[in-house]
Amino acid sequence: MAEQKLKVAIIGAGNIAQNAHLPTYKDIPDVEIVAIADWNLERAQEAAKKFGIPNAFASCEEAFALPGLDIADICVWNKSHAPVAIAAAKRGLHILCEKPMAWDMNDAYAMEAAIKESGKVFVLGVMNRYRKDVQLLKEMANAGKFGDIYYGKAIYLRRRGTPLGWFTDTQKSGGGPVIDIGVHCIDRTWYLMGCPRPVRVSASTSYRIGDYQTKGVSRWVALDSDVTAFDTEDSASGVIHFENGASMLFEVSWAINLPNEEVSFIAGTKAGAKLGSPMEDKPVAVYGEDCGFLTDNEPYIEKSPFFGFGGDNPFKTEILELVNCIRTGKKPISPLEDALGIERILMGIYESAKAGKEITL
Repeated sequence: MAEQKLKVAIIGAGNIAQNAHLPTYKDIPDVEIVAIADWNLERAQEAAKKFGIPNAFASCEEAFALPGLDIADICVWNKSHAPVAIAAAKRGLHILCEKPMAWDMNDAYAMEAAIKESGKVFVLGVMNRYRKDVQLLKEMANAGKFGDIYYGKAIYLRRRGTPLGWFTDTQKSGGGPVIDIGVHCIDRTWYLMGCPRPVRVSASTSYRIGDYQTKGVSRWVALDSDVTAFDTEDSASGVIHFENGASMLFEVSWAINLPNEEVSFIAGTKAGAKLGSPMEDKPVAVYGEDCGFLTDNEPYIEKSPFFGFGGDNPFKTEILELVNCIRTGKKPISPLEDALGIERILMGIYESAKAGKEITL
């Protein structure tokens, strides 16, 4: 007998829900979205009509009260991650939570406690881990192809790409490019390095460009588009040190007078690798030696029309991972402990920048 469909409640009807999560669920036959909730009830109702969802609510509590619910998919702004996740855990629901885990460490620890007590599956929505090119390099790393990985570099620079809306309000977002896009490049580089325990961070942030009025560039606007504050950083850089002696350099920006760039590097004792933007034709390169000669190899990864990501839609792979972990008890690719680890790194960056010195995690 076929297993019953898992019932999902989407919490948050903003851009990430409507542009990524909701369209993706339609391609997964063994899950069923039964509710969507948003503090803006009209927006939830519009999304429910658009995607054929039977129930729309103005709060997560109403959605979680539905009988037979299995999964909470959290797509709200960062500050609301913790209260929604804790409410879901108390209802005994499995959780998929968009990155970052939380907007500060206190909320992250509260989430961790509630989720552990529930015993349910938690997956952090760091979809870069689920890209085919990332999984290729991870498989090579696990097979020892790179040897001892001791260095990484994570870069995600937008020359002019500050989003508008709740993103620029630290009371909703917790921060700017570090917590928004830096989480992607730092997490995927850390993941490929084997997720060693972070112990020290030295970082700086810049607020010099701010709410620019540059002509000829577009601004991405959140559905919650009222700019109630603009107190986030433009850019950040620094170094993260790990318990095993490895280190990672990082550079991230929403606004900086440098070219757009998205790339991760890892270097090991046997070989190293570059991971570029998924929009590139050849995003992966491996640098090693063969018969005493230096070699550069570019593994072939078939591109997908979904944002140009290699192979499959990583949001689909992420949701399928959640379903598989619920069905089999397998540990997720992006588990709770890693969510807490990357949160420590992100918050350490802000703490170091504020203190103006290296800090211990």
